[in-house]
Amino acid sequence: MPDKQDSLARRGLTLSKRVLRRLKEVGIFVQSQVSLEHQHVAKRYVVRGIESGGAVKDLGRYVTFCGPDGEPLPYLHPIDAIGVNGVHAVVVAPVLVRIELLRAGRTCQLLITKHEPGKVGLTRRPPLENSVLFRGVNGLVDLDLLRTRGDLAGRSVAPEFWSRAGEMLGIPAVFAAAVGAATRGANCIGCSHSHYLATPVAAADVAGAIV
Repeated sequence: MPDKQDSLARRGLTLSKRVLRRLKEVGIFVQSQVSLEHQHVAKRYVVRGIESGGAVKDLGRYVTFCGPDGEPLPYLHPIDAIGVNGVHAVVVAPVLVRIELLRAGRTCQLLITKHEPGKVGLTRRPPLENSVLFRGVNGLVDLDLLRTRGDLAGRSVAPEFWSRAGEMLGIPAVFAAAVGAATRGANCIGCSHSHYLATPVAAADVAGAIV
């Protein structure tokens, strides 16, 4: 039976019916689920996710993905959706880290989770292992800094979070860029593009530069 942390990691942020209804009313659609898929040619299991979301002025929700070290991943293919603030691109990888962010005004909820196939015998389908890497509750994002000159591109602005005792909770440094991208996505009004998943060529260039 999965423990609470595994359940949280698997399902993502728990949102009230009121929040979900409001997101639907303003036309923000996020597909936060991840799934375990089998590649028959490569004979391996991979994890599939969809980058999605966007914003209106006072509300935003965004989900993106990166590799286990925070690196941008190439998308499998983009999605040309009908309308905005919806699905943007599909990603498939052996391991996915999901960055999920909800913004209400300046207040943000952040969940970073890791998803990968578990280990079983050769004749069985492995379980999908899920773990929580970071959970930030009621953080604050500087919208003035983020929206200076109305230019979101190239800015690495992220919410700040504190413990119940008032101590700063640092977002893991390796995921700073991905969280910054999710923050931009959750502030991108009428979003119609990916903020962190890269084209295969761009992702290969980044990987080459890291090596």
